[in-house]
Amino acid sequence: MSLPEPNVPRRRVFRRIATATAVAAVGALVVAGCSSGSSADSIEKSAPKELKGTVSLWHFFTGREAGVVKTAVEGFEKANPDVTVDIHAGQDDEKLQKAISSGQNIDVGLSYSTAIVGSFCSSGAFRDLSPYIKRDKVDLSDIPKAVQSYTQYKGTRCTLPALADVSALMYNKPLLEKAGITTPPKTLDELKTDALKLTTYNADGSIKQLGFNPLIDFYENSPEHWAPMVDGSWLDKDGNSVIGTSDAWKKLITWQKGFVDEIGYDKLKAFTSGLGQEFAADNAFQTGQVAMQIDGEYRTAFLKDQKPDLDYGTSPTPVMDGLGNYGSTYIAGNVAGIAKGSKNPELSWALLKYLSTNTDAQVTMGNGLKNIPTLTSALESPDLEVDENYKTFVDVAGNNDTMTSPGTADGAAYIGTFTKFWQAYQQNGGDLDAKLKKLDSDIDNANQLAGP
Repeated sequence: MSLPEPNVPRRRVFRRIATATAVAAVGALVVAGCSSGSSADSIEKSAPKELKGTVSLWHFFTGREAGVVKTAVEGFEKANPDVTVDIHAGQDDEKLQKAISSGQNIDVGLSYSTAIVGSFCSSGAFRDLSPYIKRDKVDLSDIPKAVQSYTQYKGTRCTLPALADVSALMYNKPLLEKAGITTPPKTLDELKTDALKLTTYNADGSIKQLGFNPLIDFYENSPEHWAPMVDGSWLDKDGNSVIGTSDAWKKLITWQKGFVDEIGYDKLKAFTSGLGQEFAADNAFQTGQVAMQIDGEYRTAFLKDQKPDLDYGTSPTPVMDGLGNYGSTYIAGNVAGIAKGSKNPELSWALLKYLSTNTDAQVTMGNGLKNIPTLTSALESPDLEVDENYKTFVDVAGNNDTMTSPGTADGAAYIGTFTKFWQAYQQNGGDLDAKLKKLDSDIDNANQLAGP
């Protein structure tokens, strides 16, 4: 995913339930428009020695960000002077999916969402890249294992990565210092203790300043970004939900609900309703109304642009003792593939391979977009512009325990189902075991309807 221009809402997929549902719906459109399980047409026995012609690249970036992508593409054109890349900017996932489904001539498509991988791989909307990878002996070991995981579906690799988002804790240094907190929290118990110490109230009992907002769906508070707190599992090898039978998830939900209840759900909702928009200059962390929050690497660029005088720090997401792996994170991001109807598959493959596996290209995009490169060599490159706060995100991205969530044919809609469940539980409580059992049932039923 990318960093938007200031005051332009960031494009989320997993985080927003409505968007996740839309991805699933358009995924169904793709399934309907493409033959299931199709792979690339027969390919040449060896890669062309010279590349010539025009290849199209569809991507979702606009404005300054589109310029960054153009700069990266120019590196490819310089290396292949007889090739022209026809760039179609501002093409979001819905436009991309509808265009492929309707048979438009698209070569390489770049998506902001790992949620499309399941539907695109299973339907054949994106070609199987394995024949190209095998033929050209492309070494994928430079791609972190979690990223390798989310760019394929049930053994079919139809996408390669092109930058990612990761999450970590951000904290206001002066506020922590004023409260006598000398180091950022590493465990959930420490997070709660510090947060309560940092929370202040008005004379009428309403919240004045919040140490940490525990409500699910506040900004980046989501099942995905909280999963590393307990190393939470999602689906078993058969695609069935294991969330409801997971002792780790149950402990995390119980901890979060206790945190919410200690402050008061109604107080938290009232306070949250008065906060600024997540990607506007009045973001609650940027204004000092919230002292700590889970956020992405892109926030460092927002702060540099919108609140350059804020004294803040970053550290890995706190974890539950005995369950989470401190120093890890959740990772997901942009993926790219060759459209089923591409008339220039060799040129498409060459461009895709360059954007995804060329270290210099990844560094160029990482520096320009301030997202996380998806090559270990790029993460470790001396040319990657890394300050102290951004370094935390680079480090957690490369952690061996960093995790992601598996794709499904319905666009990973189970995460939206999980989020709705959690939102209801944090407000109303109830029999957690029974509700978790129903959650698994709801997810499994939806997955069965979505197909393989």
